[in-house]
Amino acid sequence: MEYVALVILITLIEYIVFGILVGRARAKYNCPAPAVSGDPMFERYYRVHMNTSEQLLIFLPAIVIYGVYGNPVIAAAVGLVFPVSRVIYLQAYLSDPAKRGRGFLPGFMAIAFLIGGGLVGVIGSVF
Repeated sequence: MEYVALVILITLIEYIVFGILVGRARAKYNCPAPAVSGDPMFERYYRVHMNTSEQLLIFLPAIVIYGVYGNPVIAAAVGLVFPVSRVIYLQAYLSDPAKRGRGFLPGFMAIAFLIGGGLVGVIGSVF
């Protein structure tokens, strides 16, 4: 499970960095808190951070469950796709929000794999 923990820590650090980027964008695009709208570039940074938050809610339990009831090395390898895909998502969303899918899809597929594998593992241990 050490590899799973490492992937989780990488993902959490990435989330913190995305939050720092939002703070910097607030200053750069003159969008003081508590505002969450204003300059379109600020809104892009903000949406990347919020969308990542929404995905973390699903990713974190999925990687832990698959790591416990499946294979922790596979969980970590597949789980690493998520933070990598979020960097691609960030770059795509900032350049053209319509192209964000290329960063969203790999992370979504990794989450789907972890959920499916976790479900199979849990059911297998129950029966």
